[in-house]
Amino acid sequence: MRYLHTMVRVTDLDASLDFYCKQLGLEELNRFDVEAGRFTLVFLAAPGNEVAQVELTHNWDPEPYEGGRNFGHLAYEVENIYEVCERLMEAGVTIHRPPRDGHMAFVRSPDQISVELIQKAPGLAPQEPWSSMENVGDW
Repeated sequence: MRYLHTMVRVTDLDASLDFYCKQLGLEELNRFDVEAGRFTLVFLAAPGNEVAQVELTHNWDPEPYEGGRNFGHLAYEVENIYEVCERLMEAGVTIHRPPRDGHMAFVRSPDQISVELIQKAPGLAPQEPWSSMENVGDW
C-alpha cells in the first residue's frame, strides 16, 4: 500500500492556490479540468516531496461546505517554524495555534481546513514573541 493524496474541497480555487502555493509554499504538480463533471482537480505537493500530495477539488457550481474542522488537518514538516509562521503572518494568515514550544503551530486555509506545521527535528528553543502568544479561535 502507498499513500497517494488527501482531497479537500475548495470554494474559491484562486484563493486556495494563493494560500497553499504562494503562502504555504506547495507546488502545483497537475491540473485537470473535467468539463463533463463540472469540476477542477489540482494536485499539490511540498517541494522535493511529491509522494505526499494534496488534491484540491473545485466544483464549478457553487455549493456550501460547512465544518472544515471535521476534516482533521494536513501536516507539514518545516525547516524553521518561526520563519514560516512569520512569513504567513506577513501574508495575512492567522496563526491559530502559535509555535510557543518551537515545535508545532496551526493555521487554516480559506476553506477552514486546519494545517499543522511541525518543526523538523531536533526542534527549536521557545522564543518570543511566539512563546507568549495566545491561541486564536479553533485550530
